[in-house]
Amino acid sequence: MLLLLSLCVAALLAGLAVAAVTQPIAPPAARHPSRVEPDRLRASVEALATSLQPRDFAHPEGLDRAAAYIADELRKAGGRVREQPFRVEGREYRNVIATFGPGGGERVVVGAHYDTAGARPGADDNGSGVAGLLELARLLGAEAPASTVELVAYTLEEPPTFRTERMGSHVHAAALAQAGTRVRAMVALEMIGFFSDAPGSQRYPLSALRWLYPTTGNFIAVVGKLGEGRLVRAVKRSIRSAAGDLPVRSINAPTAVAGIDFSDHRCYWAQGYPAVMITDTSFYRNPNYHEETDLPATLDFGRMALVVAGIDRAVRDLAAPRGQ
Repeated sequence: MLLLLSLCVAALLAGLAVAAVTQPIAPPAARHPSRVEPDRLRASVEALATSLQPRDFAHPEGLDRAAAYIADELRKAGGRVREQPFRVEGREYRNVIATFGPGGGERVVVGAHYDTAGARPGADDNGSGVAGLLELARLLGAEAPASTVELVAYTLEEPPTFRTERMGSHVHAAALAQAGTRVRAMVALEMIGFFSDAPGSQRYPLSALRWLYPTTGNFIAVVGKLGEGRLVRAVKRSIRSAAGDLPVRSINAPTAVAGIDFSDHRCYWAQGYPAVMITDTSFYRNPNYHEETDLPATLDFGRMALVVAGIDRAVRDLAAPRGQ
């Protein structure tokens, strides 16, 4: 009897551990149709990956051209746009910030980096995230959120500044903290355009995760750290309500797990702000990661449009008045 009880307790604890990591939730009651056009996403990615090259640390003039393009698109969408310049090794770099909604007070921050790792096209990494940010701006400009939403295009996420205080996202997060700004949540868009229906196309940092997640890379992932399960569940549920039949997976894990903090959201965690990453899982799926082959033609803009529709829903739900 004692052995049976022990086995039952062990099974219960194992089940709770799996639930804490994978965030299983019931399907949402309501569905929201997509308003995102794949061709607009394609146009943005193609601009970033072709005419606005190079856009890496060693080419600040290229980054300036990309920043000007992004700022112009954000203004066209109706955003209140400003730049956040900062200097690294004697050169000036800049984040581009657009505000939607009432302005002031507690806010939701959504960000994507526009620089690349070396002079490479960077269609998925991270032209896809920036294209998603620009499309989100169009949606927010057409229908304002209930509270302030700040969209930020970051520079210098990639090496040689990755995981340092020279990242554009560190500059932005630290400035918010210094000003005492309340951030309800931060959402990082990090590679959202590559999908595969091939068996075995999805890999993981830990082999045990293959027992919990698909081995086919046809889903979008919501990534959070331990202790932020409520935020991950909320974002996952919202995305599922608007992303049609696109599978949505999620994980809460320690930052020691490779990939959990591999983007701009880590800089908000460092300032004590809640944050998640939306991703196609990067190099765990996309063989073109940090290669010359990371081109627009490799992306699935139809499924990417579903992701952006889900992000729009998630941002609006996060920005809704408390209690709704």
